[in-house]
Amino acid sequence: MYLSVVVPCMNEEESIPGLVVRLSQAIKPWKDQAEIILVDDGSTDATWKAIEAAQLTCPQLVGVKLSANRGHQIALTAGLEASQGDRIFMLDADLQDPPELLTDMMFMMDRGFDVVYGRRSERRGETMFKKATAHLFYRFLNAMSDVPIPQDTGDFRLVNRRSLDAVLAMPEKARFIRGMFAWAGFKQVGIEYIRAPRELGETKYPLRAMMRFAIDAMTAFSTKPLKLATRLSFISLLMAGLMAVYVIYSLVVYQTAPGWASVVLAVSFFSGVQLLTLGILGEYIGRLYVEAKNRPMYFVSEDTRDVEQSPQRLRA
Repeated sequence: MYLSVVVPCMNEEESIPGLVVRLSQAIKPWKDQAEIILVDDGSTDATWKAIEAAQLTCPQLVGVKLSANRGHQIALTAGLEASQGDRIFMLDADLQDPPELLTDMMFMMDRGFDVVYGRRSERRGETMFKKATAHLFYRFLNAMSDVPIPQDTGDFRLVNRRSLDAVLAMPEKARFIRGMFAWAGFKQVGIEYIRAPRELGETKYPLRAMMRFAIDAMTAFSTKPLKLATRLSFISLLMAGLMAVYVIYSLVVYQTAPGWASVVLAVSFFSGVQLLTLGILGEYIGRLYVEAKNRPMYFVSEDTRDVEQSPQRLRA
């Protein structure tokens, strides 16, 4: 197998037919040595039926159904582990990232690059809030991260088998795929493109999911939040000293009665610092707890590929 295309799908029954048509056209130069792996991430609609129906018209299509919803990054990991190609192309099912860019990515990989990722030069059809938060997320992530992560990029990329094997060797359960490829290194290059608006279905990344994703990304690739908690403790001590001087000065100069304002301010400030510090520590402790259990990241309930052709890890 020369080329594998991996697409995680969650409630994408409307997008599947168009997705398969465009992917079939994109892989046409390599169709005899290519596979398209659609991973159903525990969808609650007819996504799996749409995948089975699409397989009748596309012989390269392989469907992998997870036993429960595990999230985008785990579903993507499941598809990457199921892939058998020397080169692996990743994208989302919403078609906001153009599969037609595969030809340019293959050309760059032919020139010696191990990872070719798409960089969004423009994000069409998205609200100003979404654009602003995405812009701030990547800048803040790089400021906090110990590893430089390409800005304005997603999981839309082409990787070779060497770089993929390096990422799959990483055992962590809280996955941040784009950061893991950045950490793995190898020779990487970006290609700019215009991200199209979503035509069908609804986004699977509302504000709450984006915040959870951002926290996972920062705690996975940096210990700076822990260092921030330490600095905040020193700042709180400094603020406490300054407030003590102010209170004593007020009592001596203005002869004021013991005021409630300074007490409330002090309690509120120190309580906020303590809760923030505990929250940061809790995120890291929670990660240790999840990793210590060492549970499998996912289980596969159905696989349209013949048992003889399926990788052993899918049948485990």
